[in-house]
Amino acid sequence: MDQVFSPITAALIAFGLAVLAGPGTIYFLRRLKFGQQVRSDGPQTHLKKAGTPSMGGVLILAAAAVAVLLTSSMGSHITVALLATLGYGVIGLVDDSLKIIAKRSLGLRARDKLVGQIGLAVLVALYALNQSDIGPKLIVPFTTSVVELGPISYVLLSAFVMVGTTNAVNITDGLDGLAAGSTAIASLAFAVLAWFQGNADISIFFTATAGACLGFAWFNAHPAQVIMGDTGSLGLGAALATGAILTGTTLFLPIIGGLFVIETLSVIIQVVYFRLTKGRRVFRMAPLHHHFELTGWHETTVTMRFWLIALVFAVIGLLASF
Repeated sequence: MDQVFSPITAALIAFGLAVLAGPGTIYFLRRLKFGQQVRSDGPQTHLKKAGTPSMGGVLILAAAAVAVLLTSSMGSHITVALLATLGYGVIGLVDDSLKIIAKRSLGLRARDKLVGQIGLAVLVALYALNQSDIGPKLIVPFTTSVVELGPISYVLLSAFVMVGTTNAVNITDGLDGLAAGSTAIASLAFAVLAWFQGNADISIFFTATAGACLGFAWFNAHPAQVIMGDTGSLGLGAALATGAILTGTTLFLPIIGGLFVIETLSVIIQVVYFRLTKGRRVFRMAPLHHHFELTGWHETTVTMRFWLIALVFAVIGLLASF
């Protein structure tokens, strides 16, 4: 029975902590003048977001971490998942700090950010590879099969998925509530998968992440009082990827996280087409959520409809496990 109640308890604790600590965190970020730097080449309606407290991801990660510490056994798997999440959060924190303090809208140079992301991803992949209950085996969606990769292939795939997922969530974080809500949905789906595997700790890890995201969404709903920044988006992407890797459900990520895949593909398609055609575009603006904004959809309409899409992908992912 504890295996059922512990994940629920973790979600409630993370949600409650985020809601209770939210006002103080927002006040603190305002006092430090950690306001969002808005890119001038984005949607013009977003210019009014300039100055909104950023780095709100610290609220998500702190609430999730405390909930995990209070409700889990803190075995090695969940410890690695939590450390990886916080590690990526630190990379995002440095990135956000440069944007705010140095007034650089792009933050860390892409090369520097990527080095840190790859380094942490490889460490997680190597850990999973050397665990007898994890690597190098992967559960294949829509089948009862398990595929076993070679050590090098497994590490490369796991690291690629982790870096890809963190950046995909980062790309999706462009509208009030969008990344937080979508990540909460995906986290709950993975929590169910982990629970059916009998992996209570990782299920707790995912429900704590979902609860923290929903608590943060209380303040991040349009018009946002706080923005998660790269601190939150990179940390949340790492949470999804690490949890999937440690449960052998890596191949479920493109399904359950289908919305993140679509958002990322929209950027890739836009860039490639723009270069091949010397200036022509497929979308009015990428990522895809900005395209729909520019077609006349209100920001909250885009967010709600994308949440529904995320929910559909989550359900498909769960069905793929049976």
